[in-house]
Amino acid sequence: MTALLSMAAFALACSISPGPVNVVALSAGAQHGLAASLRHVTGATVGFTLLLLMIGLGLHELLARFPDLIEIVKWAGVGFLLYMAYKLAIDDGQLGADKPARGPSFARGAAMQWLNPKAWLASLAGMGAYAAGGDGRLVWQFTALYFVICYLSIASWAYAGTFLRRHLREAKRVRVFNRVMAALLALSALYLLAE
Repeated sequence: MTALLSMAAFALACSISPGPVNVVALSAGAQHGLAASLRHVTGATVGFTLLLLMIGLGLHELLARFPDLIEIVKWAGVGFLLYMAYKLAIDDGQLGADKPARGPSFARGAAMQWLNPKAWLASLAGMGAYAAGGDGRLVWQFTALYFVICYLSIASWAYAGTFLRRHLREAKRVRVFNRVMAALLALSALYLLAE
């Protein structure tokens, strides 16, 4: 297997697997449609690849010197996931255009990655495996490849959500869906605490 194929396989496995960012993309697609959810997808992709690039360019050295920073990120991430789960759980289930609820955003998508311990672990593991020697060309190559795969992976979750939208025409169904998504986010947060 060539290095690029190995990098691509790693990026796909990390990006397509269920996790908090993908659960939010699924929920955004179901509640707001694909076009609106692409703001979250783009923000999450840019946020992650910026984190990946920074780790590749030396942030890992700072984390090695100050390991407590990883714990801080972990706890902030768990808090953020629980907050998002709470917001989903209390949503009234109305999908109408007159609904004043905030839709998906670029900034929240990006912030979610920076507060997502899974993103930090994937960045550290990926750069450790493919660019540990500090070769700038490999860092940029891996980051560019990861950007494309990450975007397509998160977008596929948002796209899947748009298919669920057809079945969520009643507020009662949307509330049930939101509570299931909230439970999945809360479970993701609890899982991160167990690691």
